[in-house]
Parts: sequence; C-alpha cells; structure tokens
Amino acid sequence: MELRRSRVIAAAVFLGLLGAIIPIAAMVYISWVITVEKQQNNLERIAQQTIMRASRTFEDARAALDSLAYPRLVPCSDQHIARMRVIAFNTPSVKEVGYFENGLLKCTSWGIEERKVDRPWIDYMTPDGVEVATRVQPAVSMGNPMMALHYGPYNVLVDPARFVDILADADISLALANRQGMLINELNSPETALVNALIDEPKNGMTSSVLYAIARDKGLIAIAMEPRSNLGGRLQAEQFLLLPVGAFIAIFIVGVVIWLSRKRLSPLGELVIAVRKREFIVHYQPIIELKTGICVGAEALVRWRRPDGSLVRPDLFIPLAEESGLILPITDQVVEAVIADLGALLAADRSLHIAINLCADDVTSGRILDVLGDKLPKTEIAAGQIWLEATERGFIDIEAARATLARARERGHLVAIDDFGTGYSSLQYLQGLPMDALKIDKSFVDTIGRNSATSSVTGHIIEMAKTLDLQIVAEGVETEEQADYLKAHDVSFGQGWLFSKPLPAADFIDYHRNAKARSGSGQKNIRCVAA
Repeated sequence: MELRRSRVIAAAVFLGLLGAIIPIAAMVYISWVITVEKQQNNLERIAQQTIMRASRTFEDARAALDSLAYPRLVPCSDQHIARMRVIAFNTPSVKEVGYFENGLLKCTSWGIEERKVDRPWIDYMTPDGVEVATRVQPAVSMGNPMMALHYGPYNVLVDPARFVDILADADISLALANRQGMLINELNSPETALVNALIDEPKNGMTSSVLYAIARDKGLIAIAMEPRSNLGGRLQAEQFLLLPVGAFIAIFIVGVVIWLSRKRLSPLGELVIAVRKREFIVHYQPIIELKTGICVGAEALVRWRRPDGSLVRPDLFIPLAEESGLILPITDQVVEAVIADLGALLAADRSLHIAINLCADDVTSGRILDVLGDKLPKTEIAAGQIWLEATERGFIDIEAARATLARARERGHLVAIDDFGTGYSSLQYLQGLPMDALKIDKSFVDTIGRNSATSSVTGHIIEMAKTLDLQIVAEGVETEEQADYLKAHDVSFGQGWLFSKPLPAADFIDYHRNAKARSGSGQKNIRCVAA
C-alpha cells in the first residue's frame, strides 16, 4: 500500500511539474506561431497585391496592343502616329508605342524613326501570346531601360517599376518573376540567390534569415520577404498577452492534478489490496431462450465485496481497474470463480453456457485464451460452454482483435459482441469480425414501445444480425412488451430483470434447476426475480 502510495505521489509530482511547464511552454510556442502567421499573412497580402498590380499592368499593355489593330491606318502616316500617341497617352503604364516592319522599327508614338533599330530580342512569351523583352533601351527618349511587350507588328514600352508599384515597408523586399523563373523586377533589393532559391517553393515559409510568401497568377510569381530579425518586437507583444493565460492554465492544471491525486489515491490503493486479497466474487444473470423460457446460460458479472460485506458497483471500479491494468488479474479471478462455482453444473448440463466479459487488453493480446487453455482442461467444462463477450472498446486494434477472436473460435469458444451499438466501431467492423452472437445493448431495448428518435434502431440491429447469421441476445429486458417484441422479431435469447437480476452462484443454481423443472412440466414462460 505504501509503495503504491509513493508511486501515486511521485506521479502526481511529475504531472504537476508537467502541468506547470507545458502551458507556459505552449504559450511561448503559440506566441511564436501567431507572430509568424501574422507576418506571413502580411507578406502574402503584399505578394497578392504585387501579382494583381503586375497582372493589371500586363492587361493594360495588352489592351493597348489590341486597340492598335483597329481602325486600320496607313502605317506610319500622320494619322497612324497620332493614333499611337493617343494610346500611349491614355494608357498610364505605357510610355511609348512602336510599329515594326520586317524586324525594324519604322515609327513610334513620337514620330518616324529614321535610324535602323532592330526589333528587340524576345526573352519569353506570356500565356496569352504577348512576347516580352525585359530590358529595352527606348530609341527616342533614351531614358531608363523599359520592358517591351510585342504583339503582331506593334510593341509598347512599360516602365518595369509599374509592376511592383506597391506600398511596403522599407524592410520588406519584393521580387516579380515569370513562370520560367526570369526576374522581371524587384523592390528594396532582395538577394538574388535567395530569390532564385525560393522561386520554385510552392507555399509560404521561413528560412534561416527571412520569412517569405509566394503568390502565383497568370504566369507570374511574386515573392515578398522580410528579415526574421523583425519578429523580435512583435513576438514580445504576443507573449505579453498569452503568457498570463499560460500561467493561469498552469495553476489550474496543477490544482486539478492535486485534486485528482487525492481523489484516486485511496480507491486505487483499496483496489490493489482487493486484487491481492481476492475480494472479487461473481454474480450470474440468467440468459433465457425467449420462445421456451428455458435458462440456457448466464453472464458472469464481477462484484467487489469489501471485507465489511458491502458490494461496490462495477461502474465505480472497472474503469479504474482497466486504466491501472488490474482488470487482468480481476478477469483471471472471474474465470476461477466460474469454474469453482459452476463447474459441476456445467459438466452435468452441456446445453448450459456462461458468458465471460473480456477487457480491451485481453481482446488485443489474446492473453485470456492462454488462461482458459490452462484451466479448462483440468475440469469437465467444454470450451463451447464458455462464451467470450467483447465490447466495441476492445476493437481499438481491429487486426489484433480479429486474430484473438479467430483463435477463440478455433479452440471451441463462442464469441459475442457485447453492448453493440454503443461504441465507435459498430457497423464498420462487425461484418469482418469472426463471431457467433450479438448482444443488443439495454439502451436500445429500452426504446421498444416508445416513440423516440432511436426506437427504430433496434429493429435494424436485429435484421442486420440475422443477415450476418448471428445469434441474438437482448440485454436489459424489463417488460413483457419488450419480450413480446423481441420474440416477434425472432430474437433467440434475452436477459434482464423481467427474468432475474444477477444472482450469487447458489441462487443461480437454484434458479436454473427451477427453470428447467418448469420448462419440463410445460411452464414455458419463466418470470422469476430472485430476492
């Protein structure tokens, strides 16, 4: 007891430390995540704006090129030059319009071109067929290099700055490239090597030196970058808000750990002692063949009897036993009690069976089969007289459960799924599991005769079990109406307080003897609730 108490206290101290450390660490981490996310969202917005700006610039230039085709005018005539001049003037992104023949510039929106100016070398083509030369020296104005967009015999010159004309902080840099990876323009001098490294990245992210966001549209790629060093001040602001929350959560968790430790220390210690002193007994709830009233078996239900004779309800200690692993020796004591209590009765009546509930660990590991394989050969009990009931909680590892149930059937045990419909696996795994019987949970039996949302589910479960050729046992039968409904739907067996409550071994033996005598004398409907 003292050893167990020491372990529980040590675990409480460890969990208390975790409860204090983890929330604070979590808030630090969350602060970092929020800060990074906010900045990346800002960068993504800027990258999207850059894409929209560049796309609009390309669209304006393309619209200008399209408008040059009509009306058709004599090339380089006064009217033609005037037309080009009007288009250049009315299109903000266009600085100059040119007309080419046979690869030579003939005239521009400034007038006739007397010099021999070759058509610029094309760097790439946009998805809509516009040819682009990224750096072209204007033939007339001789200003800064421009971007030339060619379509048909015409080209327009666009200031590259128009593509990244975005309001951004001085520490945020921009790069605009095409889908081939060619840099079109930049803002605030991003590192070329970094741009080349990021241009093929599919999404936002962070390197050792920068945060970045990438936007793509219509063959363009925009990359917005910001130094990671900018995060420091923003991170502190987020931590100022979140660290008090983490401290509050830490205090709360530590308090809960202390409360739970005090609450669980005594019950767990008592449970350990109860296992060691073998304080568990078994009561047996009869299973009745509904059409004949014959008692065909019973479900073994474990009870914890304290030294003072009081009984502890299973729902108060089974969860703790499962959590602590003590359910395994408790199950072993149930098997031993069944053999000791009913071994002679089972040997005398081969039609009688006892159903033993399996915990999730036993369903997963198959350990209980070795226990039964060791104990049953020393008795006259046939393997087929021991039914094994597994709840849906035992199917967390479905493949391991399937293997255990298959082994059980190979050894002659019948397998039933207990409390069907209350777990998570239900229909998904039922068809693929090797089993012989299905037990309808009391919650569904209770809906019989009631006009409730789930009242029709019972019938569907019955039909499904018939389709899978499974025997059906209805749990929690308490009224004649329920029994009549189940019989009308060809449910074979039932158990519940309509027939009997769970009985100590001696009372169950008497119940079975009386039920057998009555069925032999023609009294088919057994209604016996023992005191």
